[in-house]
Amino acid sequence: MSVELDWENLGFEYRKLPFRYIAYYKDGKWDSGHLTEDGTLHISESSPALHYGQQAFEGLKAYRTKDGSVQLFRPDQNAERLQRTADRLLMPQVPTETFVEACKSVVKANEAYVPPYGSGGTLYLRPLLIGVGDIIGVKPAEEYIFTVFAMPVGNYFKGGLAPTNFVVSEDFDRAAPYGTGAAKVGGNYAASLLPGEKAHGAGFSDVIYLDPATHTKIEEVGSANFFGITKDNEFVTPLSPSILPSITKYSLLQLAEERLGLKPVEGDVPIDDLDRFIEAGACGTAAVISPIGGIFYKDKLHVFYSETEVGPLTKRLYDELVGIQFGDIEAPEGWIVKVD
Repeated sequence: MSVELDWENLGFEYRKLPFRYIAYYKDGKWDSGHLTEDGTLHISESSPALHYGQQAFEGLKAYRTKDGSVQLFRPDQNAERLQRTADRLLMPQVPTETFVEACKSVVKANEAYVPPYGSGGTLYLRPLLIGVGDIIGVKPAEEYIFTVFAMPVGNYFKGGLAPTNFVVSEDFDRAAPYGTGAAKVGGNYAASLLPGEKAHGAGFSDVIYLDPATHTKIEEVGSANFFGITKDNEFVTPLSPSILPSITKYSLLQLAEERLGLKPVEGDVPIDDLDRFIEAGACGTAAVISPIGGIFYKDKLHVFYSETEVGPLTKRLYDELVGIQFGDIEAPEGWIVKVD
């Protein structure tokens, strides 16, 4: 089957594809799961996912390579992160094999919608785990749904890889100390909507969140992880129990060391110590890397490499990771899963 889409101009928008995967947890176990053409979830109005936020999700992509095949990037890491989130919210884990096979089955069933190589597009996958059933008290659900759906999305950077400016949030926190900041749950994103809207209204790409306990250290950049590169060739990212552990970030930490010869450092990133960085960026599944031109803090814009040009090391990291994801550069062992 061939699909006629404007592959070069896809946005990041929902598109209902023919197939998705769904599995049900009941009586203490998961069923075998199956593909379905029904894009509507049928759940009780009293489902804990709706009332008490007992839900989690993931995001990953399938990539069309030059030879026409399709591959996933580190899906086992998404599975493990979903398992950690499930533990935090007292939900049943989805086994890694089940998770990966579900993703592969959705990609294979919708392969006509995987954008062609060279278009900049990918097939974005959204695994979702929710607590359902007739529960009205504040307690874990007894039944759960795990589903994976997909949609083709375009290159995140319409005008090419370009730096943008961010603003430090001094009025909002992304997560509470010892809360659910390290879990990929919807509530964290709901809390970010208002500060994000305020940042956009002020002309910034998004918000820099500080640590919720002391408001002295950088934690996250909107819904992405922060990194900075020092003049001493260190690749630095924050380390905190309230940061979502980004698979992209940990991939970049490894590539920075093994491919670029940088020293990987996870630790505190004081907001008053920005002068140590010659380049900076945000990283995550959607954009891979968003170069940070400057950070606005205390009525001053601190510029890193440039407000208009991407730093050379940031560009090399971006090219390396994207090259691996699309099959043009050899990947570290275990990073790529082929969709047969």
